[in-house]
Amino acid sequence: MKRKLSSITIILAIALLTVACGAERNMKKGEKYLAIGEYYDAADEFKQAYSKTPPKEREKRGQRAAKMAMCYERINSHQKAIAAYRNVIRYKQDNPETHLSLARLLLKNGSYKEAAREFQSVLDTMPDNELAKNGLKSALTAQKLKEKGSRYTVKKMDLFNSRRADYSPMLFGEEYDKLYFTSTRNDAQGDELSGITGTKNGDIFYSEKDDKGKWSKPISIESGLNTEYDEGACCFSPDLRDMYLTQCVSDPSYPRYATIVKSPRSDAAWGKATKIDITRDTLSSYAHPAISPDGEWLYFTSDMPGGKGGLDIWRIRLTSAGLGGVENLGEPINTEGDEMFPTFRQNGDLYFSSNGHPGMGGLDIFIASTDKNTKRYKLEHPGYPLNSQGDDFGMTFEGPHNRGFFSSNRGDGRGWDHIYSFEKPEIVQTVKGWVYEMEGYELPAAQVYMVGNDGTNLKLSVKGDGSFTQVVNPGTDYILMATCKGFLNHKEEISIKETEESEEHVLQFPLASIRVPVLIDNIFYDFDKYTLKPESTTALDELVKLLQENPNVTIELSAHCDYRGSDAYNKTLSQKRAETVVKYLIEHGIEAERLTPMGYGKEKPKTIRKKLTEKYNWLKEGDVLTEDFIKQLDEEKQEICNQLNRRTEFIVLRTTYGMFDEKGNLKNPPKPKETIESDGGEDGFDIILD
Repeated sequence: MKRKLSSITIILAIALLTVACGAERNMKKGEKYLAIGEYYDAADEFKQAYSKTPPKEREKRGQRAAKMAMCYERINSHQKAIAAYRNVIRYKQDNPETHLSLARLLLKNGSYKEAAREFQSVLDTMPDNELAKNGLKSALTAQKLKEKGSRYTVKKMDLFNSRRADYSPMLFGEEYDKLYFTSTRNDAQGDELSGITGTKNGDIFYSEKDDKGKWSKPISIESGLNTEYDEGACCFSPDLRDMYLTQCVSDPSYPRYATIVKSPRSDAAWGKATKIDITRDTLSSYAHPAISPDGEWLYFTSDMPGGKGGLDIWRIRLTSAGLGGVENLGEPINTEGDEMFPTFRQNGDLYFSSNGHPGMGGLDIFIASTDKNTKRYKLEHPGYPLNSQGDDFGMTFEGPHNRGFFSSNRGDGRGWDHIYSFEKPEIVQTVKGWVYEMEGYELPAAQVYMVGNDGTNLKLSVKGDGSFTQVVNPGTDYILMATCKGFLNHKEEISIKETEESEEHVLQFPLASIRVPVLIDNIFYDFDKYTLKPESTTALDELVKLLQENPNVTIELSAHCDYRGSDAYNKTLSQKRAETVVKYLIEHGIEAERLTPMGYGKEKPKTIRKKLTEKYNWLKEGDVLTEDFIKQLDEEKQEICNQLNRRTEFIVLRTTYGMFDEKGNLKNPPKPKETIESDGGEDGFDIILD
């Protein structure tokens, strides 16, 4: 009997030793995974080590529970993390940081009373801890915020969502009819599961909206953009030519640091992404890119040194020569917690998510608008249901409207993120402008400068169709100047009144070329005379305005006739008509030295430009309406050609009139603070707005 007991004791000892060795192996594996940021795999190893550790080894159980809890927290397994932290406390391996982490998880779980007790216990030993202070405020006020509600309406978008994570939606296109987002669904590239999340690595997917407003089933981008690595959280340049996104490559030996990459768009396809080197720091993460509405700044999230806390929002200037210096946004935006997922509304407001400010739970969405008096950010919490007890982040807006999509893991026990729509009914006034060449097509290379008496000073990008849209403020007067290299400038003024409904104000910016003759449409003379008809004044007043807006320009004002009548008669009549127009311009304040009247009679028949062929498809670009050309046509088309030849035009002669004194020095150097840079004219000049 003694021999049997001795054998059993030996067997048990060997078994316990084997289990102990197995636990240590699990711990080593877990530490290895943890070192390279693979939290899902690390959590599994720590869990196995914990299970193999005898309950009487309380210190080890507590320490291993702490490792497990931290990993579960990183992968959004809230319930498992809460249970693990409670085991840390149970085995008396806790410290104030343990209780702070547990409190923040309880807050994210909507357990506000328990969270308040834990935050208070932290403050009892660490009274100056800002995260605990703001966390306690959140725990005490979150339920009231939820009951108060807001004007936002929120709806889960089942069409976009999968059984895995779907997040960071971003609308794209001039009509906002494409939605890009990140997903770890089974359709993502690659066969392996991520050691970080336990799912596939994220890819960029997209959905398109048809003419009836119905969204298509999401599909992966079929180009070189998606890889076997993690891609996500994308944004677009204002001209829609570049996509900026986060990419995280894998390495079996080293930690994975997120980087920001850029993908160019060509022939409606996104190309292979290339890395953007924001700094020389290779041990920090750079993620969640956002481009400011003016295209001049790249905002991003980083844990690089010099920040306020864990993750901060930073920005770096984008210039034609490359990247500028890096700036931390500082207070009041950044805190000792995490600030992430910056994005912009078209009116310039910055939206971001934070777990460091008082809120409702995990990451809450905040709005940072610029105070026009102090030029500092002021923060707004948009309330429930846009925010919830979970993580709420990744906003995208449908143009100027306060509607679009965002992501949230509210109500998902596994911590998966899903895409939601949102809308806040509000009164929005916008200016929509169209910039195009007189007698020609849209000018996407143009720039529009917008100045308001409320302090607005913006440089607006023009889309591919020559349009731009900008939110404007009621009770404000605006001046808008459209410029483009090789063209004269065009200015419009508009006063925005208070209104009870949303309204779009449409403005036209036809730019006159300085290289080719420009038709002055709707100039009418009495038959066979050079007397201007009254209905000509509208077009002539527009010409006066154009010359006033471009005070350094001189022009040749020319009148033309059709081929009928004698050469001498036509030349005399056209000369007198040109002189009549010049006289009108002089009477309305334009200096005579800037105007040269020329009557060409029938010497210069019209040359057809491409735009005119859309109206008269029997004409081709480059056709010259000579007498021989016209007489080959039928009678109706002959009359149309004769009408086209009977025209009044101008062509720019100089763009430097009155700019220099007798010694060749610039008479009135522009004042930097009052000047709008302009590409108008081949020589270039500045326009000062009064």
